[in-house]
Amino acid sequence: MREYQSLSHSKWDCKYHVVFIPKRRRKALFGGLRQHLGQLFHELARQKGCEIVEGHLMVDHVHMCISIPPKYAVSNVVGYIKGKSAISIARNFRGKTKNFTGENFWARGYFVSTVGLDEEMVRNYIREQEREEERYEQLTLFGQANPPLGGS
Repeated sequence: MREYQSLSHSKWDCKYHVVFIPKRRRKALFGGLRQHLGQLFHELARQKGCEIVEGHLMVDHVHMCISIPPKYAVSNVVGYIKGKSAISIARNFRGKTKNFTGENFWARGYFVSTVGLDEEMVRNYIREQEREEERYEQLTLFGQANPPLGGS
């Protein structure tokens, strides 16, 4: 049986798979920053009435399965999380104490997909992402990986 959440006039279950990257896809998400962002993303989501049900920080991108109430646009929530986390990174890891206008740790865009009834499959994909990427890198080292489709 599915668990639905409630607002004053609606029952809902709206989950999204979201992926975003640091500017220029820098490999910057490790160590203390990685731990800081994990906690921060959950706190920022809670402030908007959202919940991160699954998440994984790779060194060069972020995966999350996030539950967002229908009263918020996905773009508003993702923009809020990216903006506030960029300010926090500037304050805690770059030594800045004021004038946060224009702080941009994250690249402009993001990927989003509705989860629908395949939630467990998406959550498993997010959980296993790092392992799959390592496996693919091993295959490419030995020339066993297939080239991408449509490439020349």
